[in-house]
Amino acid sequence: MKRPDTLRGRRKGRGLLAGAAAAALLGLQACAPAHDIGVAQVPSAPAASQAARTAEAPSTRPNVLLIISDDLNTRLDTFGGPIAAPNLNNLAADGVAFNEAYSQFPWCGPSRASFLSGLRPSTVGVTDLRTPLRERIPNLVTLPQYFRENGYFTARSGKVFHQGVPEGIGKPGADDPASWDIALNPAGRDLELEPQLNDATPGLGRGSRIGWLAGDGPVNSYTDGLVADDVIGLIDRSQDEGKPFFIAAGFYRPHTPEITPEEFFRRYPLADVETTSVDDVTEPFDVTAAWGGPDLGMTPEEQRGFIRAYYASASYVDMQVGRILASLKQQGLDSNTIVVFISDHGFLLGEHHQWMKNALWEQATKVPLIIRAPGMAGNGRKSDNLVELVDLYPTLVDLAGLPKMASNEGESLKVLLEDPDTTQWDSPAFTQIAGARSVRFANWRYTEWKDGRKELYDVQADRQETTNLALDPAHADVLDQLSAMLPDDIEPIRPTLEYDAIRDCLQLPPDLPESVGKACDAASDP
Repeated sequence: MKRPDTLRGRRKGRGLLAGAAAAALLGLQACAPAHDIGVAQVPSAPAASQAARTAEAPSTRPNVLLIISDDLNTRLDTFGGPIAAPNLNNLAADGVAFNEAYSQFPWCGPSRASFLSGLRPSTVGVTDLRTPLRERIPNLVTLPQYFRENGYFTARSGKVFHQGVPEGIGKPGADDPASWDIALNPAGRDLELEPQLNDATPGLGRGSRIGWLAGDGPVNSYTDGLVADDVIGLIDRSQDEGKPFFIAAGFYRPHTPEITPEEFFRRYPLADVETTSVDDVTEPFDVTAAWGGPDLGMTPEEQRGFIRAYYASASYVDMQVGRILASLKQQGLDSNTIVVFISDHGFLLGEHHQWMKNALWEQATKVPLIIRAPGMAGNGRKSDNLVELVDLYPTLVDLAGLPKMASNEGESLKVLLEDPDTTQWDSPAFTQIAGARSVRFANWRYTEWKDGRKELYDVQADRQETTNLALDPAHADVLDQLSAMLPDDIEPIRPTLEYDAIRDCLQLPPDLPESVGKACDAASDP
Protein backbone atom coordinates (compact mmCIF):
# COMPACT_ATOMS: atom_id res chain seq x y z
CA MET A 1 0.00 0.00 0.00
CA LYS A 2 1.35 3.40 -0.94
CA ARG A 3 1.98 5.64 2.04
CA PRO A 4 0.51 9.18 1.85
CA ASP A 5 3.06 11.95 1.46
CA THR A 6 1.33 14.24 3.93
CA LEU A 7 -1.44 14.20 6.50
CA ARG A 8 -3.68 16.28 4.24
CA GLY A 9 -7.24 15.08 4.46
CA ARG A 10 -8.77 12.33 6.58
CA ARG A 11 -8.01 8.80 5.58
CA LYS A 12 -10.78 6.47 6.62
CA GLY A 13 -9.42 3.53 8.56
CA ARG A 14 -11.39 0.84 6.77
CA GLY A 15 -10.74 2.50 3.46
CA LEU A 16 -7.07 1.84 4.04
CA LEU A 17 -7.46 -1.66 5.37
CA ALA A 18 -9.32 -4.13 3.24
CA GLY A 19 -10.97 -7.38 4.21
CA ALA A 20 -9.12 -9.59 6.67
CA ALA A 21 -6.44 -6.96 7.31
CA ALA A 22 -9.06 -4.55 8.60
CA ALA A 23 -10.64 -7.20 10.79
CA ALA A 24 -7.27 -8.18 12.18
CA LEU A 25 -6.34 -4.62 13.05
CA LEU A 26 -9.68 -3.81 14.63
CA GLY A 27 -9.70 -6.86 16.86
CA LEU A 28 -6.25 -8.42 16.78
CA GLN A 29 -5.11 -10.04 19.95
CA ALA A 30 -2.40 -12.88 19.42
CA CYS A 31 -7.35 40.11 40.95
CA ALA A 32 -6.94 43.19 42.61
CA PRO A 33 -4.96 44.86 39.78
CA ALA A 34 -6.73 47.06 37.28
CA HIS A 35 -8.37 45.09 34.50
CA ASP A 36 -6.27 45.84 31.43
CA ILE A 37 -8.77 44.71 28.84
CA GLY A 38 -6.55 45.68 25.90
CA VAL A 39 -9.47 46.13 23.53
CA ALA A 40 -8.63 45.46 19.91
CA GLN A 41 -11.52 46.43 17.64
CA VAL A 42 -11.30 45.63 13.95
CA PRO A 43 -13.10 48.28 11.92
CA SER A 44 -14.68 46.01 9.34
CA ALA A 45 -14.76 42.40 8.29
CA PRO A 46 -12.46 41.39 5.43
CA ALA A 47 -13.85 40.62 2.02
CA ALA A 48 -15.83 37.40 2.26
CA SER A 49 -14.34 34.18 0.93
CA GLN A 50 -16.04 32.54 -2.05
CA ALA A 51 -17.79 30.01 0.18
CA ALA A 52 -18.96 32.68 2.59
CA ARG A 53 -20.40 34.82 -0.19
CA THR A 54 -22.92 32.08 -0.95
CA ALA A 55 -24.75 32.46 2.34
CA GLU A 56 -25.95 35.13 4.68
CA ALA A 57 -26.28 34.70 8.43
CA PRO A 58 -29.89 35.31 9.48
CA SER A 59 -30.63 35.97 13.12
CA THR A 60 -32.05 32.45 13.39
CA ARG A 61 -28.63 30.86 12.95
CA PRO A 62 -27.29 29.33 16.17
CA ASN A 63 -24.77 31.18 18.30
CA VAL A 64 -21.41 29.57 19.02
CA LEU A 65 -19.59 29.66 22.37
CA LEU A 66 -16.11 28.15 22.14
CA ILE A 67 -14.41 27.55 25.50
CA ILE A 68 -10.72 26.63 25.46
CA SER A 69 -8.66 25.50 28.43
CA ASP A 70 -4.86 25.54 28.26
CA ASP A 71 -2.85 22.33 28.87
CA LEU A 72 -5.81 20.45 30.36
CA ASN A 73 -5.62 16.67 30.20
CA THR A 74 -8.48 14.22 30.69
CA ARG A 75 -8.15 13.71 34.45
CA LEU A 76 -11.54 15.42 34.86
CA ASP A 77 -14.18 13.39 36.66
CA THR A 78 -16.25 13.90 33.51
CA PHE A 79 -13.90 11.35 31.95
CA GLY A 80 -13.37 9.20 35.04
CA GLY A 81 -10.51 11.16 36.63
CA PRO A 82 -10.02 12.77 40.06
CA ILE A 83 -10.57 16.46 39.11
CA ALA A 84 -13.94 17.74 40.29
CA ALA A 85 -15.65 19.53 37.40
CA PRO A 86 -19.37 19.79 38.19
CA ASN A 87 -20.09 22.42 35.54
CA LEU A 88 -18.42 20.44 32.80
CA ASN A 89 -20.32 17.39 34.01
CA ASN A 90 -23.56 19.35 33.55
CA LEU A 91 -22.46 20.44 30.08
CA ALA A 92 -21.68 16.82 29.17
CA ALA A 93 -25.07 15.72 30.52
CA ASP A 94 -26.70 18.11 28.06
CA GLY A 95 -24.34 17.38 25.18
CA VAL A 96 -21.92 14.75 23.92
CA ALA A 97 -18.60 14.05 25.64
CA PHE A 98 -15.92 12.46 23.47
CA ASN A 99 -13.77 9.96 25.36
CA GLU A 100 -11.22 9.57 22.56
CA ALA A 101 -10.46 13.07 21.23
CA TYR A 102 -6.93 13.95 20.12
CA SER A 103 -4.83 17.03 19.47
CA GLN A 104 -2.90 17.15 16.19
CA PHE A 105 0.20 18.61 17.87
CA PRO A 106 0.61 18.54 21.68
CA TRP A 107 2.03 22.04 21.96
CA CYS A 108 0.04 25.26 22.34
CA GLY A 109 0.90 27.25 19.20
CA PRO A 110 0.82 24.43 16.62
CA SER A 111 -2.34 22.88 18.06
CA ARG A 112 -4.27 26.14 18.04
CA ALA A 113 -3.08 27.07 14.58
CA SER A 114 -4.34 23.68 13.40
CA PHE A 115 -7.83 23.55 14.87
CA LEU A 116 -8.50 27.25 14.28
CA SER A 117 -7.52 26.94 10.61
CA GLY A 118 -9.07 23.53 10.01
CA LEU A 119 -5.70 22.38 8.65
CA ARG A 120 -3.19 19.87 9.91
CA PRO A 121 0.04 21.30 11.35
CA SER A 122 2.16 20.31 8.35
CA THR A 123 -0.34 22.01 6.04
CA VAL A 124 -0.74 25.29 7.90
CA GLY A 125 3.02 25.25 8.52
CA VAL A 126 3.01 26.07 12.24
CA THR A 127 5.06 23.49 14.13
CA ASP A 128 6.72 25.72 16.74
CA LEU A 129 5.91 28.76 18.87
CA ARG A 130 7.58 31.29 16.58
CA THR A 131 6.07 30.80 13.11
CA PRO A 132 3.26 33.29 12.34
CA LEU A 133 -0.13 31.76 11.59
CA ARG A 134 -0.31 33.14 8.04
CA GLU A 135 3.33 32.74 7.02
CA ARG A 136 2.72 29.78 4.70
CA ILE A 137 -0.90 30.53 3.70
CA PRO A 138 -1.45 34.31 3.91
CA ASN A 139 -5.08 34.16 2.76
CA LEU A 140 -6.26 31.31 4.96
CA VAL A 141 -9.67 31.78 6.58
CA THR A 142 -9.74 30.94 10.28
CA LEU A 143 -12.72 29.42 12.04
CA PRO A 144 -13.89 32.66 13.71
CA GLN A 145 -13.07 34.65 10.58
CA TYR A 146 -15.32 32.39 8.52
CA PHE A 147 -18.21 33.00 10.89
CA ARG A 148 -17.46 36.72 10.79
CA GLU A 149 -17.58 36.69 7.01
CA ASN A 150 -20.97 35.01 7.27
CA GLY A 151 -22.47 37.82 9.33
CA TYR A 152 -21.62 36.74 12.87
CA PHE A 153 -20.47 39.05 15.64
CA THR A 154 -17.11 37.54 16.66
CA ALA A 155 -15.22 38.27 19.85
CA ARG A 156 -12.79 36.70 22.26
CA SER A 157 -11.24 37.17 25.64
CA GLY A 158 -8.00 35.52 26.69
CA LYS A 159 -5.88 32.90 24.98
CA VAL A 160 -7.46 31.64 21.76
CA PHE A 161 -4.66 31.88 19.22
CA HIS A 162 -1.25 31.37 20.82
CA GLN A 163 -0.03 33.54 23.68
CA GLY A 164 2.93 32.89 25.92
CA VAL A 165 1.98 32.09 29.53
CA PRO A 166 2.54 33.84 31.84
CA GLU A 167 4.63 36.45 30.02
CA GLY A 168 1.98 37.00 27.33
CA ILE A 169 -0.99 37.44 29.65
CA GLY A 170 -2.58 40.85 29.10
CA LYS A 171 -1.10 41.10 25.61
CA PRO A 172 -2.52 40.08 22.21
CA GLY A 173 0.30 37.65 21.44
CA ALA A 174 0.05 35.94 18.05
CA ASP A 175 -3.59 36.94 17.65
CA ASP A 176 -5.33 37.12 14.29
CA PRO A 177 -7.05 40.53 13.90
CA ALA A 178 -9.05 39.39 10.86
CA SER A 179 -10.88 36.91 13.08
CA TRP A 180 -12.51 39.29 15.55
CA ASP A 181 -14.74 42.29 15.91
CA ILE A 182 -13.52 42.62 19.50
CA ALA A 183 -10.50 41.07 21.23
CA LEU A 184 -9.87 41.46 24.97
CA ASN A 185 -6.65 40.70 26.85
CA PRO A 186 -7.27 40.67 30.61
CA ALA A 187 -4.52 40.40 33.22
CA GLY A 188 -5.34 39.44 36.79
CA ARG A 189 -4.02 38.95 40.28
CA ASP A 190 -2.05 35.81 39.41
CA LEU A 191 0.58 37.99 37.72
CA GLU A 192 1.06 40.02 40.90
CA LEU A 193 1.46 36.85 42.94
CA GLU A 194 3.98 35.14 40.67
CA PRO A 195 7.06 36.23 42.69
CA GLN A 196 5.71 34.16 45.63
CA LEU A 197 5.68 30.96 43.56
CA ASN A 198 6.71 27.59 44.97
CA ASP A 199 9.17 26.67 42.23
CA ALA A 200 10.35 23.07 41.94
CA THR A 201 12.33 23.71 38.73
CA PRO A 202 13.87 27.20 38.90
CA GLY A 203 16.16 26.47 35.98
CA LEU A 204 13.24 26.36 33.53
CA GLY A 205 11.68 29.42 31.86
CA ARG A 206 8.62 31.15 33.28
CA GLY A 207 6.20 29.26 31.07
CA SER A 208 7.66 25.83 31.79
CA ARG A 209 8.43 25.91 35.49
CA ILE A 210 6.79 23.33 37.69
CA GLY A 211 5.52 25.99 40.07
CA TRP A 212 2.40 26.68 42.10
CA LEU A 213 0.83 29.01 44.62
CA ALA A 214 -2.37 28.97 46.66
CA GLY A 215 -3.26 32.64 46.25
CA ASP A 216 -5.37 35.13 48.17
CA GLY A 217 -7.69 37.93 47.15
CA PRO A 218 -11.13 37.96 45.48
CA VAL A 219 -11.79 34.67 43.71
CA ASN A 220 -12.69 36.26 40.38
CA SER A 221 -9.76 38.69 40.34
CA TYR A 222 -7.44 36.13 38.74
CA THR A 223 -7.01 36.26 34.98
CA ASP A 224 -9.39 33.41 34.23
CA GLY A 225 -12.03 35.10 36.39
CA LEU A 226 -11.57 38.22 34.28
CA VAL A 227 -11.88 36.16 31.10
CA ALA A 228 -15.26 34.91 32.34
CA ASP A 229 -16.28 38.50 33.21
CA ASP A 230 -15.36 39.60 29.70
CA VAL A 231 -17.21 36.77 27.97
CA ILE A 232 -20.35 37.38 30.02
CA GLY A 233 -20.16 41.03 28.97
CA LEU A 234 -19.54 40.10 25.32
CA ILE A 235 -22.57 37.81 25.28
CA ASP A 236 -24.66 40.65 26.67
CA ARG A 237 -23.24 43.10 24.13
CA SER A 238 -23.92 40.71 21.26
CA GLN A 239 -27.64 41.19 21.81
CA ASP A 240 -27.30 44.77 20.63
CA GLU A 241 -25.53 43.72 17.44
CA GLY A 242 -28.53 42.17 15.74
CA LYS A 243 -26.41 39.20 14.70
CA PRO A 244 -25.72 35.70 15.94
CA PHE A 245 -22.43 35.50 17.84
CA PHE A 246 -19.25 33.46 17.77
CA ILE A 247 -17.55 34.16 21.11
CA ALA A 248 -14.44 32.42 22.42
CA ALA A 249 -13.35 32.16 26.05
CA GLY A 250 -9.63 31.43 26.24
CA PHE A 251 -8.73 30.31 29.76
CA TYR A 252 -5.07 30.22 30.78
CA ARG A 253 -5.11 27.44 33.34
CA PRO A 254 -4.02 24.85 34.10
CA HIS A 255 -0.96 26.03 32.12
CA THR A 256 1.95 26.57 34.47
CA PRO A 257 2.49 28.34 36.77
CA GLU A 258 -0.48 27.08 38.79
CA ILE A 259 -1.52 30.25 40.65
CA THR A 260 -5.08 29.70 41.84
CA PRO A 261 -7.24 30.90 44.76
CA GLU A 262 -6.46 28.98 47.92
CA GLU A 263 -10.00 27.65 48.34
CA PHE A 264 -9.53 25.38 45.32
CA PHE A 265 -6.42 23.83 46.86
CA ARG A 266 -8.50 22.86 49.90
CA ARG A 267 -10.60 20.62 47.69
CA TYR A 268 -7.57 18.35 47.22
CA PRO A 269 -5.87 17.49 50.52
CA LEU A 270 -2.20 16.88 49.81
CA ALA A 271 -2.28 13.53 51.62
CA ASP A 272 -4.91 12.29 49.15
CA VAL A 273 -2.99 13.26 46.01
CA GLU A 274 -1.19 10.36 44.36
CA THR A 275 1.88 10.47 42.18
CA THR A 276 2.04 8.37 39.02
CA SER A 277 3.47 5.05 40.11
CA VAL A 278 3.24 2.93 36.94
CA ASP A 279 6.62 1.56 35.82
CA ASP A 280 7.51 1.08 32.16
CA VAL A 281 8.12 -2.53 31.12
CA THR A 282 9.89 -1.34 27.97
CA GLU A 283 12.34 1.50 28.55
CA PRO A 284 11.07 4.54 26.59
CA PHE A 285 13.33 5.90 23.86
CA ASP A 286 15.27 8.98 24.89
CA VAL A 287 13.59 10.94 22.07
CA THR A 288 10.15 10.50 23.64
CA ALA A 289 10.94 13.09 26.32
CA ALA A 290 10.70 16.83 25.70
CA TRP A 291 12.60 17.36 28.97
CA GLY A 292 15.39 15.02 30.03
CA GLY A 293 16.00 13.89 33.59
CA PRO A 294 13.50 11.64 35.40
CA ASP A 295 10.71 13.76 36.92
CA LEU A 296 12.91 16.85 36.39
CA GLY A 297 14.64 15.90 39.62
CA MET A 298 11.53 16.54 41.72
CA THR A 299 10.93 14.79 45.00
CA PRO A 300 7.66 12.86 45.46
CA GLU A 301 6.49 15.66 47.77
CA GLU A 302 7.11 18.25 45.05
CA GLN A 303 5.32 16.08 42.51
CA ARG A 304 2.25 15.80 44.74
CA GLY A 305 2.33 19.53 45.38
CA PHE A 306 2.25 20.32 41.69
CA ILE A 307 -0.38 17.70 40.83
CA ARG A 308 -2.57 19.13 43.58
CA ALA A 309 -2.14 22.62 42.14
CA TYR A 310 -2.94 21.36 38.64
CA TYR A 311 -6.18 19.85 39.92
CA ALA A 312 -7.02 23.06 41.79
CA SER A 313 -6.43 25.17 38.67
CA ALA A 314 -8.62 22.88 36.56
CA SER A 315 -11.43 23.15 39.11
CA TYR A 316 -11.06 26.92 39.05
CA VAL A 317 -11.53 26.89 35.28
CA ASP A 318 -14.60 24.70 35.74
CA MET A 319 -16.09 27.29 38.09
CA GLN A 320 -15.57 30.03 35.51
CA VAL A 321 -17.17 27.86 32.82
CA GLY A 322 -20.16 27.55 35.14
CA ARG A 323 -20.44 31.31 35.48
CA ILE A 324 -20.51 31.75 31.70
CA LEU A 325 -23.06 28.99 31.15
CA ALA A 326 -25.29 30.39 33.91
CA SER A 327 -25.24 33.81 32.25
CA LEU A 328 -26.07 32.25 28.89
CA LYS A 329 -29.08 30.55 30.42
CA GLN A 330 -30.20 33.65 32.33
CA GLN A 331 -30.30 35.58 29.06
CA GLY A 332 -32.39 32.85 27.42
CA LEU A 333 -29.68 32.07 24.87
CA ASP A 334 -28.79 28.51 25.82
CA SER A 335 -31.46 26.94 23.60
CA ASN A 336 -29.93 28.49 20.47
CA THR A 337 -26.22 28.36 21.33
CA ILE A 338 -23.75 25.63 20.41
CA VAL A 339 -21.29 25.26 23.28
CA VAL A 340 -17.90 23.58 22.79
CA PHE A 341 -15.35 22.88 25.51
CA ILE A 342 -11.85 21.76 24.54
CA SER A 343 -8.23 21.87 25.59
CA ASP A 344 -5.43 22.48 23.11
CA HIS A 345 -3.67 19.25 24.18
CA GLY A 346 -3.06 17.08 27.21
CA PHE A 347 -0.38 17.21 29.90
CA LEU A 348 1.90 14.59 31.44
CA LEU A 349 1.89 14.48 35.23
CA GLY A 350 4.70 12.02 35.84
CA GLU A 351 3.74 9.25 33.43
CA HIS A 352 6.97 7.67 32.17
CA HIS A 353 8.66 10.08 34.66
CA GLN A 354 7.88 12.88 32.20
CA TRP A 355 6.07 16.17 32.70
CA MET A 356 4.27 18.71 30.56
CA LYS A 357 3.62 18.20 26.81
CA ASN A 358 5.22 18.01 23.33
CA ALA A 359 5.29 14.21 23.55
CA LEU A 360 3.30 11.46 21.84
CA TRP A 361 2.00 9.57 24.86
CA GLU A 362 -1.77 9.32 25.40
CA GLN A 363 -1.71 11.72 28.36
CA ALA A 364 -0.17 14.48 26.21
CA THR A 365 -2.21 13.93 23.06
CA LYS A 366 -5.70 13.18 24.36
CA VAL A 367 -7.98 16.13 25.16
CA PRO A 368 -11.35 16.72 26.80
CA LEU A 369 -13.98 17.52 24.18
CA ILE A 370 -17.62 18.28 24.93
CA ILE A 371 -20.11 19.60 22.39
CA ARG A 372 -23.62 20.70 23.30
CA ALA A 373 -25.62 21.38 20.15
CA PRO A 374 -29.32 21.99 20.83
CA GLY A 375 -31.60 19.35 19.36
CA MET A 376 -29.00 16.65 18.71
CA ALA A 377 -30.35 13.15 19.33
CA GLY A 378 -27.12 12.05 21.01
CA ASN A 379 -27.17 14.68 23.76
CA GLY A 380 -26.59 13.20 27.20
CA ARG A 381 -24.40 10.40 25.91
CA LYS A 382 -20.68 9.75 25.46
CA SER A 383 -18.82 8.63 22.37
CA ASP A 384 -15.86 6.25 22.25
CA ASN A 385 -15.20 6.96 18.57
CA LEU A 386 -11.81 8.46 17.70
CA VAL A 387 -12.04 12.16 16.79
CA GLU A 388 -9.60 15.02 16.27
CA LEU A 389 -9.48 18.71 17.12
CA VAL A 390 -9.13 19.44 13.40
CA ASP A 391 -12.73 18.18 13.13
CA LEU A 392 -13.96 21.19 15.11
CA TYR A 393 -14.01 23.67 12.20
CA PRO A 394 -16.14 21.55 9.81
CA THR A 395 -18.38 20.50 12.70
CA LEU A 396 -19.30 24.06 13.69
CA VAL A 397 -19.75 25.09 10.06
CA ASP A 398 -22.08 22.12 9.56
CA LEU A 399 -24.09 22.78 12.73
CA ALA A 400 -24.51 26.45 11.82
CA GLY A 401 -25.76 25.58 8.35
CA LEU A 402 -22.95 27.42 6.59
CA PRO A 403 -21.35 26.33 3.31
CA LYS A 404 -18.55 23.83 3.71
CA MET A 405 -14.96 25.04 3.59
CA ALA A 406 -13.22 22.98 0.93
CA SER A 407 -9.85 23.45 2.61
CA ASN A 408 -10.90 21.78 5.88
CA GLU A 409 -8.88 18.62 6.58
CA GLY A 410 -11.12 17.29 9.31
CA GLU A 411 -14.65 15.92 9.18
CA SER A 412 -17.90 17.10 10.68
CA LEU A 413 -18.79 15.31 13.90
CA LYS A 414 -22.50 15.94 13.40
CA VAL A 415 -23.11 12.25 12.71
CA LEU A 416 -21.65 11.45 16.16
CA LEU A 417 -23.75 14.14 17.80
CA GLU A 418 -26.78 12.38 16.38
CA ASP A 419 -25.53 8.88 17.27
CA PRO A 420 -22.41 8.78 19.49
CA ASP A 421 -22.15 4.98 19.15
CA THR A 422 -22.46 4.75 15.39
CA THR A 423 -20.35 2.08 13.75
CA GLN A 424 -20.22 4.08 10.52
CA TRP A 425 -17.39 6.23 11.91
CA ASP A 426 -14.02 4.54 11.45
CA SER A 427 -11.50 7.36 11.26
CA PRO A 428 -8.03 7.24 12.79
CA ALA A 429 -6.58 10.14 14.77
CA PHE A 430 -3.20 11.62 13.91
CA THR A 431 -0.73 13.53 16.06
CA GLN A 432 2.72 14.83 15.24
CA ILE A 433 5.70 16.50 16.86
CA ALA A 434 9.04 17.48 15.41
CA GLY A 435 10.73 14.22 14.47
CA ALA A 436 7.76 11.86 14.74
CA ARG A 437 4.27 11.01 13.52
CA SER A 438 1.70 8.99 15.43
CA VAL A 439 -1.65 7.40 14.67
CA ARG A 440 -4.42 6.10 16.94
CA PHE A 441 -6.69 3.52 15.37
CA ALA A 442 -8.86 0.85 16.96
CA ASN A 443 -7.05 -0.17 20.15
CA TRP A 444 -3.59 0.83 18.90
CA ARG A 445 -1.17 3.71 19.06
CA TYR A 446 1.67 3.54 16.56
CA THR A 447 4.53 6.07 16.33
CA GLU A 448 7.39 6.39 13.84
CA TRP A 449 10.48 8.50 14.50
CA LYS A 450 12.68 10.21 11.94
CA ASP A 451 15.60 7.99 12.89
CA GLY A 452 13.60 4.82 12.18
CA ARG A 453 12.61 3.86 15.71
CA LYS A 454 9.05 2.62 16.17
CA GLU A 455 6.55 2.30 19.00
CA LEU A 456 3.37 0.20 19.11
CA TYR A 457 1.03 0.08 22.10
CA ASP A 458 -2.26 -1.67 22.73
CA VAL A 459 -3.83 1.22 24.62
CA GLN A 460 -6.90 -0.73 25.65
CA ALA A 461 -4.97 -3.53 27.32
CA ASP A 462 -2.05 -1.26 28.32
CA ARG A 463 -3.54 2.16 29.00
CA GLN A 464 -0.31 3.55 30.44
CA GLU A 465 1.66 2.45 27.34
CA THR A 466 4.25 0.57 29.35
CA THR A 467 5.08 -2.17 26.80
CA ASN A 468 6.32 -1.35 23.30
CA LEU A 469 5.19 -4.16 20.97
CA ALA A 470 6.90 -2.85 17.83
CA LEU A 471 9.60 -5.53 17.86
CA ASP A 472 7.19 -8.40 18.59
CA PRO A 473 6.82 -10.50 15.40
CA ALA A 474 3.26 -11.37 16.42
CA HIS A 475 2.25 -7.77 15.72
CA ALA A 476 4.11 -7.28 12.43
CA ASP A 477 0.93 -7.14 10.32
CA VAL A 478 -0.65 -4.54 12.60
CA LEU A 479 2.51 -2.45 12.53
CA ASP A 480 2.67 -2.56 8.74
CA GLN A 481 -0.96 -1.51 8.33
CA LEU A 482 -0.62 1.38 10.77
CA SER A 483 2.65 2.46 9.21
CA ALA A 484 0.88 2.73 5.85
CA MET A 485 -1.36 5.44 7.33
CA LEU A 486 1.57 7.74 8.13
CA PRO A 487 3.41 10.11 5.78
CA ASP A 488 7.07 10.05 4.88
CA ASP A 489 7.63 13.76 5.56
CA ILE A 490 8.98 14.02 9.09
CA GLU A 491 11.00 16.99 10.29
CA PRO A 492 14.27 16.45 12.16
CA ILE A 493 13.97 15.33 15.76
CA ARG A 494 14.04 18.16 18.27
CA PRO A 495 16.72 17.39 20.87
CA THR A 496 15.62 16.53 24.38
CA LEU A 497 16.43 19.34 26.80
CA GLU A 498 18.36 17.83 29.68
CA TYR A 499 17.48 19.35 33.05
CA ASP A 500 20.22 19.40 35.69
CA ALA A 501 18.24 19.26 38.94
CA ILE A 502 21.35 19.70 41.08
CA ARG A 503 22.38 23.00 39.49
CA ASP A 504 18.83 23.95 38.40
CA CYS A 505 19.78 24.61 34.79
CA LEU A 506 19.30 23.27 31.25
CA GLN A 507 21.79 21.86 28.79
CA LEU A 508 20.63 24.27 26.08
CA PRO A 509 21.53 23.87 22.40
CA PRO A 510 23.03 27.08 21.01
CA ASP A 511 19.98 27.92 18.86
CA LEU A 512 17.47 28.08 21.73
CA PRO A 513 16.68 31.37 23.51
CA GLU A 514 17.41 31.91 27.17
CA SER A 515 13.66 32.24 27.81
CA VAL A 516 13.48 28.44 27.59
CA GLY A 517 15.48 28.23 30.78
CA LYS A 518 18.76 28.97 32.52
CA ALA A 519 21.65 27.50 30.52
CA CYS A 520 24.04 25.36 32.54
CA ASP A 521 26.98 27.14 30.94
CA ALA A 522 25.70 30.39 32.40
CA ALA A 523 25.20 28.70 35.74
CA SER A 524 28.78 27.47 35.94
CA ASP A 525 31.22 29.13 38.29
CA PRO A 526 33.72 31.41 36.50
